[in-house]
Amino acid sequence: MTEPKSVVWPPEPIGTERLVLRAPEPRDRAAFVELFSSPEVGTYIGGHRPRDECERALPEVPGNRPGLFVVELDGTMIGTVELNERDAEHRSETDPGSGMAELGYLLLPEAWGQGYAAEACAAVLGWFAEARPGETVALRTQTANARSMRLAAKLGFTEAQRYEAWGAEQWLGTVSPVAPSA
Repeated sequence: MTEPKSVVWPPEPIGTERLVLRAPEPRDRAAFVELFSSPEVGTYIGGHRPRDECERALPEVPGNRPGLFVVELDGTMIGTVELNERDAEHRSETDPGSGMAELGYLLLPEAWGQGYAAEACAAVLGWFAEARPGETVALRTQTANARSMRLAAKLGFTEAQRYEAWGAEQWLGTVSPVAPSA
């Protein structure tokens, strides 16, 4: 996510009922290796990376950039949630071209099916709504990824377009998050 002047990065950690969302730290490196080298995680995102490649390539603090939150459960990283804005040179013919922030998330397989993705994504969308009121957020997933399609609907995303890319039908949805009331 391009850091707007009004948004301080990293923000204070965001606490939810069960999770903490925070900036990456050196202690998260092993979990990033697990996440990026997991065949299950890589199923709908173009595949996983070989573990030895991840071990060599990942810096001491992987993902240390504005917009990327570590999802922590009981002091342990279980995944990431990210808001990323593509600048004009990184957009493709499938992008709406508006410069919207795009929500993405990855969770370790052992954290699937417990509502953590919905809880973490909702918290990040709430943070974003306060930081950048009125801005639309996009979410992209393969239509074959039933879990992500259900999560998109649960979070209030509505279909903006479908298209073919990377050998599969893709879905792009948008939402204008509303800041949580105090």
